[in-house]
Amino acid sequence: MRTRIGWLDSRHSFTFEEHIDPRYMGFRALRVLNEDRLAPGRGYGSHPRRDLELVTYVLSGALHHQDSLGSDVVIMSGGLQRVSAGTGVLHTETNASTAEPLHVIQMWIAPARPRLRPNYQQRAYPLAARRAALTLLASDDGRDGSVKVHQDVAIFSSVLKTRERTVIALEPDRHAWVQMVSGAVQVNGVELSAGDGASVSDELVLELSSTSVSETLVFDLA
Repeated sequence: MRTRIGWLDSRHSFTFEEHIDPRYMGFRALRVLNEDRLAPGRGYGSHPRRDLELVTYVLSGALHHQDSLGSDVVIMSGGLQRVSAGTGVLHTETNASTAEPLHVIQMWIAPARPRLRPNYQQRAYPLAARRAALTLLASDDGRDGSVKVHQDVAIFSSVLKTRERTVIALEPDRHAWVQMVSGAVQVNGVELSAGDGASVSDELVLELSSTSVSETLVFDLA
């Protein structure tokens, strides 16, 4: 699914806003996964959300975030922010640059319980520090310095060179969503390229073998 208007090119892995398809209503607690490209100086005006964990990962450019909690920040490439909308929050997400485009991945995760107190958190994950490594970006307990998400989920970034590999162990009864950010990898032998996503269940190991320089997001879900 895709939304294209003058200032926005957005690709949706799951049903989003007016795009209703009962076959694609999310995966486990992951409700929305959009890859957005925003024109310089443009973005989403102030709008309300509630009872969602809103996670935004900046791939390139600069994101200007403002909210009713008092946050007014710019997140650069490699940065991750989380808004716990809880009982309700107003927020604005715009391209901070008037010259360069903005490229982000937007994720909505259902919280473990409703009516949480709204909260904001962000962290920078410079790409240079993640070469050939598996980096935990977000988790339910904020371990290893990751951003805390109020749900039983862990979000990893895997950055690989050509012909490198990494392995992620999954506990029994866990599930994974794999989202290709760039390049191409084989996930347990299945080829995925930039923009592709795949659900994984009934597997105890995910083996990512890169066929080009790549970045992959892996969601470990209950």
